[in-house]
Amino acid sequence: MSITTRKGDDGTTDLLFGVRTAKSHPRIHALGAVDELNAALGLLRISAAKMETREVVSQVQRWLIGLMGELATPPGMAERYAATHHTIDSEQVSFLDQFASRLEEGGAMQFKGWALPGEAGILSGAHADLARVACRRAERSVIDLDATPEAVQNRDLVRFLNRLSDVLWLIARWEERT
Repeated sequence: MSITTRKGDDGTTDLLFGVRTAKSHPRIHALGAVDELNAALGLLRISAAKMETREVVSQVQRWLIGLMGELATPPGMAERYAATHHTIDSEQVSFLDQFASRLEEGGAMQFKGWALPGEAGILSGAHADLARVACRRAERSVIDLDATPEAVQNRDLVRFLNRLSDVLWLIARWEERT
């Protein structure tokens, strides 16, 4: 099977369960933003100086694949998706809260003023900042989708992305302290 199906030549794309939608739909914008975030996290993971950063980012990337599955689920089919796939829930949000607390206790908050991405000359810190802004864009895109008649059913998606952007800011400062 080829990756080139030509089905999208008409400006539509597949969601899960055989449903097609316009590539310009807010759901596809949200999916694309989360995909960009995952790619930015890949850069952070391979450039991170700290093993814990690599491990946490790898786990978050796996969760984001599930989050994308939730976003790719057409309205009214969330239960069908959840029956066979893990969904983002308060457990992942709590994990990010706890990791943020550890970073803050470890000195990542010993920072004064505004952060200038890349100023420290640490590639992983700059990659964390890039992932952070991609995360904020993904969060805004999910919120935009939520404002449509096809509202996001899982309230933890926005909480997860909001928390993740905070964690990424902390990781940037932590990585810069190598």
